[in-house]
Amino acid sequence: MKHWWKNAVIYQIYPKSFQDSNGDGIGDLRGIIQRLPYLKKLGIDAIWLSPVYKSPEIDNGYDISDYEDIDPSFGTLNDMDELIKQAQQLGIRIVMDLVVNHTSDQHPWFIESKKNRDSPYRNFYIWRDPVNGHEPNNLQSGFLGSAWKYDKNSGQYYLHLWSPEQPDLNWANPQVREKIYKMINFWINRGISGFRMDAIELIGKDPDKKIIANGPKLHDYLKEMNKYTFSKKDILTVGETWQTNPKIIEKYTDPKNKEFSMVFQFSGQGIDTIPGKEKWDYKSVTPQELKKVFTDWQVGYNFEHMWLGLVLENHDLPRVISRWGNDNNLRIPCAKMFAIVTHMMKGTPFIYQGEEIGMTNFHFKSISEVRDIESKNMYKERLSKGYSKAEVIAEINAKSRDNARTPMQWNTKRNAGFTTGTPWININPNYKSINVDACLKDPLSIFNTYKRLIQLRHDNENIMEGSFRIYENQNQNVLSYIRQSADKKWLIVANLSSVEQNFSSGYKTKKVLLTNYRPRKSMEKIRLKPYEAFVVSVC
Repeated sequence: MKHWWKNAVIYQIYPKSFQDSNGDGIGDLRGIIQRLPYLKKLGIDAIWLSPVYKSPEIDNGYDISDYEDIDPSFGTLNDMDELIKQAQQLGIRIVMDLVVNHTSDQHPWFIESKKNRDSPYRNFYIWRDPVNGHEPNNLQSGFLGSAWKYDKNSGQYYLHLWSPEQPDLNWANPQVREKIYKMINFWINRGISGFRMDAIELIGKDPDKKIIANGPKLHDYLKEMNKYTFSKKDILTVGETWQTNPKIIEKYTDPKNKEFSMVFQFSGQGIDTIPGKEKWDYKSVTPQELKKVFTDWQVGYNFEHMWLGLVLENHDLPRVISRWGNDNNLRIPCAKMFAIVTHMMKGTPFIYQGEEIGMTNFHFKSISEVRDIESKNMYKERLSKGYSKAEVIAEINAKSRDNARTPMQWNTKRNAGFTTGTPWININPNYKSINVDACLKDPLSIFNTYKRLIQLRHDNENIMEGSFRIYENQNQNVLSYIRQSADKKWLIVANLSSVEQNFSSGYKTKKVLLTNYRPRKSMEKIRLKPYEAFVVSVC
């Protein structure tokens, strides 16, 4: 069976920051509908929406209080139906975020669970008695501090692997699983084509043994979920799985296991962290480290048994050109280079909103400008440990999730065309020069490079089905690889550094398919410009 998602390019929208239609400063579903022609022009096949469910917004929608309704800040169920309908008319599918490791503490299930120990919903969550008057164990939250919250009313602790307002569901309870499967089918029946599975590797946890990711029952739950939901249609499922490796990936994605379509490739997200330190303790990245990140999971693995979601950015990651490249004088070739390297690999590319125009990190001046709960918690903790405010703000500027959450930069008008009101988070001041309108007017823009890459994927199954092989060259700052099928052989070359590099190959160039600088007559022995990248057909 040929699945639609293998040859697709998927565009992630963070609804709160994409387009506001009513002037309240918050992006919404009507705003997305308004921008569908833009996405059609880009050429994408599907939109992945970060959560739009009802939520108190403690963690920007990843704390859900009603899975089967839309938060009023984003619109209504009718708006959602209209988005699905209008997108389908343009050949664009809708993929929703599915957050089922935890709910909001305002979800009716948790409100009932908290009433008393005899509540029929008590076992929907993970409650434990104190141990020696303290937390059951030393499990830590992903947002800092203990993962256990004490409830005075019942004298027990409940588990929250994220914020205290995000209590973890008890997947060992079959009633929980049944209700979740019913909810998934509710959305499939409304026309949803897929789901991105948030923190899904955590649902099989055994907190008493301090097993969090990849627990013993995880794959049993996933197989059961697939059986009762996704298997009924050609539904895309992509897992957010940080604690993994290629062998574990095969468990998730091997078609015979009937679990997921793919998982995200997150192998290199720690390369800019000082070894043994927290993610905030950043260091510079070398081209050699980048080369390893890009190729680790492409080489030596059987893609008949695994499939990857190729990702440079998302709502949890800083902007890639600010993080691993050059967001100043070399911003444009750098952004194009990252795009070319990623989109020519085996897997399904995901584009995060603004990536296609080369948006950059925001320069936060104080904690008052920060909205991210993780960054705020880190700020308080590090100040208490003696860090200076300047040090911590510098770390936030480098690594905060808010870097990806500043509003989409549409034009040079007030608030970058995002809203007529006051935006919920500051807009990057560089919108005057970095915006969609400017890109659409420039045939050599970053946007048009992404558009050509998407078209290349659609027109050439070589990218989906062809083999991947590293082309060994003598320059450690240059990444080069071959994509080959029965009738096509393509050489992809990228200078991963900000200075010129030598490159030579034994291939003859048949045709230049794409380049981020002016095409050369010959690609066999050249001096690559900073961040130069190209795709050529060779023999």
